[in-house]
This record gives sequence, C-alpha cells and structure tokens, in this order.
Amino acid sequence: MTETTGRVGDAENTEDLEPSGRLRSTAEALGGFIRRVPFSIAVAVLLVVTALVTGTFFGAASDETATTWAAGVITTVDGRQWWTVATALVIPFDPFQLVFGVLAALVLLGVAERRMGTWRTIVAFLVTGAIGVAVGTLLQWVGSLAGEWWATGTAADLTLDPLTGIVGALMTATAFMGRLWRRRIRVVTIAFILVFVLYDGDSSNAYRLVAAIAGYLLGAVLTRDASTLSAKRSSHRETRTLVAAVVAVTAVGPIVALVNRSELTPFAFGSYLFADEPLELAAVMATCGGEAATAAAAASESCTAQLALLSAQGFGMFLLSFVPVLLLLVAAWGLRHGRRFARWLAIAVNAAILLFARTAYDVTVTTADVDDGTWTVFDLGELVVWAVAVLALPIGIIVMLVVTRRHFQIRAPREAFARFAVVVVGTFVVLAGAYLVAGLATVGEYWPAATGWDVLLDTFKRFVPPHFLAVVDPIVLPGHDVTSFLAQAVGPVFWAVFIAASIRLMSRTGSAAKTADDARLRELLHRNGGGTLGFMATWPGNVAWFSDDGDSAVAYRVINGVAITMSDPICAAGNRGRVIREFAAFCDANSWVPVFYSVHPQYLPVFDELGWQHMSVGEETLVRTTGLELAGKPWQKVRQALNRGIKEGMTTVWTSWDELPLATLAEIEAISEEWVAEKELPEMGFTLGGIEELKDPEVRLMLAVGPDGRLQAVTSWLPVHRDGSVIGWTIDFMRRADGSMNGIMEFLIASAALHMKDTGAEVLSLSGAPLATKPLEPGETPPEPTVMTRLLDFLASTLEPAYGFSSLFRFKAKFNPDYETISMAYPDPLALPTIGLAIGKAYLPEVSPAEAVALVKTLTK
Repeated sequence: MTETTGRVGDAENTEDLEPSGRLRSTAEALGGFIRRVPFSIAVAVLLVVTALVTGTFFGAASDETATTWAAGVITTVDGRQWWTVATALVIPFDPFQLVFGVLAALVLLGVAERRMGTWRTIVAFLVTGAIGVAVGTLLQWVGSLAGEWWATGTAADLTLDPLTGIVGALMTATAFMGRLWRRRIRVVTIAFILVFVLYDGDSSNAYRLVAAIAGYLLGAVLTRDASTLSAKRSSHRETRTLVAAVVAVTAVGPIVALVNRSELTPFAFGSYLFADEPLELAAVMATCGGEAATAAAAASESCTAQLALLSAQGFGMFLLSFVPVLLLLVAAWGLRHGRRFARWLAIAVNAAILLFARTAYDVTVTTADVDDGTWTVFDLGELVVWAVAVLALPIGIIVMLVVTRRHFQIRAPREAFARFAVVVVGTFVVLAGAYLVAGLATVGEYWPAATGWDVLLDTFKRFVPPHFLAVVDPIVLPGHDVTSFLAQAVGPVFWAVFIAASIRLMSRTGSAAKTADDARLRELLHRNGGGTLGFMATWPGNVAWFSDDGDSAVAYRVINGVAITMSDPICAAGNRGRVIREFAAFCDANSWVPVFYSVHPQYLPVFDELGWQHMSVGEETLVRTTGLELAGKPWQKVRQALNRGIKEGMTTVWTSWDELPLATLAEIEAISEEWVAEKELPEMGFTLGGIEELKDPEVRLMLAVGPDGRLQAVTSWLPVHRDGSVIGWTIDFMRRADGSMNGIMEFLIASAALHMKDTGAEVLSLSGAPLATKPLEPGETPPEPTVMTRLLDFLASTLEPAYGFSSLFRFKAKFNPDYETISMAYPDPLALPTIGLAIGKAYLPEVSPAEAVALVKTLTK
C-alpha cells in the first residue's frame, strides 16, 4: 500500500511523520489543465462559430466561401486577398476538419498554452500560422511560375486549415518543455507531417510543415535559449519509444494514400479497388478473348489492367493489402519493448517495399492508365513523389534501425523462437498446399487458361499484397468456387497467424528455466540476504549460478571471457568458502576468469586462503537507523533541509511503482529523461539501476511532493533481507526535478531514514560509491599504483564529469555514515588487462574511440 508519510515534524527531535499530503490523481491533473487553457477553449469555440456562419458546419466549403476566405495562389496572391492568410486559420473546411480542429485546439493547443502561457500561445498561433500559409502560398506561386511540378499541380488549391496554426504553436511550445516531451512531440509531429506530405501532398500539409519549422525556430526566440534547437542524448527506453513512434507513423502513410486516392503513391493501386462499379469477370472475358483466351492473348495493356484489378478484388485481397501496415504496427509495438525480433521485422517489411518497388510502380502505372514513356513535367514530379515515398522513406527507416540496433537486444528464448518458426512455416505449407492442390485439380476452370506452372506461381502470389505483384505474370483467375474461396483466404489467414505468433514471441521474456531460476534466486535472497547490495542480483543482464546443494547462488555476467559477479555470494555465513570455490570451478570449466566484484570485507579471508588478489573498488556508506537521532552539529545540514521542507509544505510518499497514478509515473519518467539528457555519457548499468529497475514490486519508492502536488524528487530503495524479513534498504535511483527545492535530496533521504527507523529497519545503505576512495587517515600513505588502480582511476576521471561519483560520495558524508570498503577479488594478476577491459565495458558499454585509445594507453603504462 502507498503510505503518505506527510510533513516531517520538528527535525530536532524527529517526531513521527504525520499523514497530510497526497499525489494528484489523473482526474485532478486533467481538471487543472483545462482551467489553464482559456485561449485554446476560445479557439475551439471560434471554429464552431465560423463553421456555422460560413456553412462548413453542415458540409464542405462552397465555392463562394472558399474564394472569399480560403488561402491559395488564386486568392492570396493573384486576388490580393491578404486577409485569407489569417481567415484560413480559423475556418474549418468541412465537418470532418471541424471535429479534428476542435479536438486539436483543446488538446494540442491546450498543451502549448499550458507550457508557455496564454499570450505566448496567441503569438505562436498567429505568427506560425501566418508564416505557414503565407510562405507556403508564396512558394506555390513562385514554383508555378517556374513550372515546378508540385506547385503547378496545387496552384489551384484553396485551403482552410486551423491545424496549421495549432501545429506551429505546439512546435513553439516544445522549447518550453522538458527534454523528454520536447523530443517526443517534435519527432512524432514532424514524422506525421512528412508522411502526409509524401503520401498525400496537398497544400495544407505543406503549410503545416512550414508552420512546424517556423515554430521550431520561434521557440528558441521566445525562450532566448538556442540550446533548445539541439538534440540531446536520450535513454535506452526513450530511444525505443521514439523509434517505435516513427515506425508506427510511417505505417499510417499507405492508409493516407488509400483514403485520399493519391496518384502514383505506393498505395495508389488500392484506391482503384473502391471504384463505384466493380469489374465483372464476364465483362473482362468478353473484352479480352472469351473463355478460351490464353494468358498471352490477354496480355494487352487494357486487359492487363483489368485483370490486375479483377484479381485484386474481394474481401481477402482487401485485407491482404493492409498486411505491410499491420506488420509495421506490430513491429512498432515490439520496438517499444526493446525486442530484437521487432527490429528485424521492421527491417524486413521496409526491405520488401524496396524489393517490390519496381513491380509496385508497374502496378500503379498500369492500373492508373499512365503512359510510362511520355511523362510530362507534372507527371515526372509525381514520379519523384512516388520514388521518395517508396524508396527514401524505407531506406531512412532501415538506416535508423541499424544505427539504433543496440537499444533492441531483448531476445525471446530459443524454444519460443523454434515454436514460432514451426507454426509459421507449418501454416504456410498447409495453406499453400491446400490452394495448390485445389488449383491443380481445377486447372481447367482458370481464366485465362492456365498451366500447372501458372498455378504454382499464382500460389506464391496469393501471400503477397496485390499492390506489389498484381501485374506480374501469370495473372490467372480461379473459376471453381472452392479454389476462388481459397484464393481469397490463404493469404489473410497466413498473415493473421504470423502476426499472432509474432506478438506471442515478443511477449516471451524468458524461458521457463530462466523464470524458475529467478524465483529460486529471490527465495535465496529472502533467506540468506546477500548483503546490502544483494538485490542487484535480480537485475536484467545477470545470470544465476546455483551451488550443488541448491542452497546458495552467485549472480554474474560474462564479458570478454570474464565472469563478473554482482556483489556477495548469496549463501549462509558458514558456506562462504565452499560456494566461492564451487563457483570458481564452474568458471574454470567454462574457460572464464572469475572476478568477485563489490564484495564486503567478511569475504576477503576466503580469497586470502585461495591465494587470490583483491583491491578496493569503492566505499559503501551505511546509516544505522536503529535509535537514529538527527541531533547535534554533525546533522545540522540535514536538519536545515528538513526544516526548509516543512516550511515549503513538502510531503513524502513511500510507495511502489504499481501503486502510482499515471500522472506521477509520467513525472518520474520526465525527470529521469532530463537527467540522462544532461549527461555527456550514456546511461550506465552494472551497479546503477534505471527506470526499469524501479518497476520491481519489491522495490520501494520515496517521493518528495510539493504543496501543489507536483513531484520534486524520487529515490528508489532495494530491500535487504535476513531470515525472510526485510531488515534494511539500499538506495539506488536518485533524481530531482529542475527547479526543485535546494536540499531536496537531503530532505528526502532523511525522511526515508526516519520512516525506516519507525518501521523497524536496522540499516539504511546509501549504496556503494563506485570508483571512490575514502580519505586517507593522518600519516597514512597511499599504496603503490598498479595496472588495475590506474584503470580504475581512468574510469573515475572519465565518468566523474558526467556522473559525479566523487561529489556523490561527499554528499553522502552529510549523513554521518559508517564506511565499508567494497573490493574486487581475482585469481590471476596476469589476467588484469582482460579483467580491466571487462570492467570498463561493464561500466561503459559504448566507449568512444578517444576513450578507447586512452584506456589502452592506461593499461600499457
């Protein structure tokens, strides 16, 4: 259950915390949002009023309305009706646009107004909207005078589009947002606009693109901060979200082309399937040679076009046309979850689009009745649109997926993939075999007359969307009812099975054995403890080794042939030596070098007996919560933070991820993304957790909440067990919001310590400070440097500017902790270079060339 610990009492005597605060619910957050967007509501109302006055509330704009109020070359430039630059922004073209305009005003413009205030939003809406319409119209006019293909074809368009100003204002507002939503909104908005430009291409989409670019620049002007124009580093999670969004948005493109019946786009062929008068087989037969006609006899251009359309008719072919769209949406879902299979699926779909580009073009040219050899200037421009949409977009997506491949490394278990392959291949064989057998049995009823070879080739075509292969020989139509039914059914059924199997495959996170190992590991943690850092053994990336008696475990990961353990062995105190020896033998059997990393002092005698070397790799800071009193001068700075929090109305909440409302989860993710974006190096793992580790149901969160209900800071706490009970907590995740109270982390950690004291915890660990060393005692001399200490010093100096381990170590000293050295033990000093590289890769999985060179120089000194 979520516990609201409330405001801290007198910090001097540390009275119990009093429940008096709570997080905002999603409904409360939504209500507060609506009250802060008066201009957005006014725009929504204005759109309804103008639609009623001009008559577009009941239908599309009349010629009189369009020529009076709409923007375009004819009105704005030729007619010198300059007011249309403004009126086009506040009058919807038809009821459909009215609905979308009102929703966009309330939601998108509302977001902009909430972020940058009412007056800035008014300026952004008017300025970007006017620039979008004016510049777009001017480009059309200049282009049409020069004979440019797009401008020539759209010069007669008249546009009424409230979305132009709304999109421009939204893009402007991104400069006022945190890095998380700034990046998300920019990427998704531009992706959507580009898809509409490529797959639809009308004037309004071009105006929106110009307005979006204007908003992007205007935001930097209004914030007076040019850094808002630059891209910042994003986390693994956020990169997955952005890539998935782009892939999903590109899947919308074919639907846009289909709905708008755009000429010469990849889906243009599909629009001809919705002709008012569908083709009839008898009519086509009469035109192209009758019942006895052969494929050669029916090969004229007219007959080929009619056969292509006729072969693609039917509900099954209609469903098959949407297979690429569905596959991209499934891939986007998998990419969002970091699935490797999803990346390959998205690459495969886009590669198929490239592979079939030429035949898709032939289908479009044939069915659209366009002469491939006599292109006019405008027709050539349409070909350019087609080429960009079909070629450039998939190539761009493939490049993006290759560049970001490291973010998509989650694999399904081998047995799950094997089942997937069996199901997919088996389904294809059964369905293809059924159609082939039926086709061969009724080969005499095909039209035009078909051979067994024609039926075999047609079998494979039945699994390919018709807009890819509709004009590829052979074009034969089954005449028998059973064969005709199978022709419509086999393709959609196969791809339905493929999609269902793909979703199931990407839903598998581990084998049954892995799940069982995780459960065993947690059970041993609860019983034996594993030390204050032991819960990190459950993190992704670790593998569990179990002793022969099954009563002990070691969590490890193998990097470059080095098995690096995660903290102490999970075992009873009397079994330490035996467990370490068994694990070392296990590593030797696999030709791995065993390295025990971040082990506590009580284990060092075992390594001394084994003749292993060991060295310090950090300091853990421990606060004893039993009888904790924040009294005296040593606690003065902490008390000041507590008292300030009291005065400013801060409250704390002790909870877990699953218990938080959606609004708070979004705040945590935004705070974390801001932190990642500010770093010069990528997110670290190994001994430092991130957002994913917060979601474990055993992990608790302590949140600092301001008097307005907004999240100020968040910390996560890993349980420390002994004999099945939680006897302490170890801090892991620490993030604070921009603009939060000075001293908010001291306030939050001290509040957590008092809460733990009240609930009976014995120890609070501020975790290890990686690569940090405590100050030398007076008169103590530092040890002679070794290859490993030079490596650790290099890592510390490399990571310090970005992650501040030393400053974090000094911060923890405010809580008057006990220090406990954590060490690394290894069997062979000659393996130190290999061990050093493995440790370096554990902390820095992506080392830049400059860092790699420096690392090598360090090791070879």
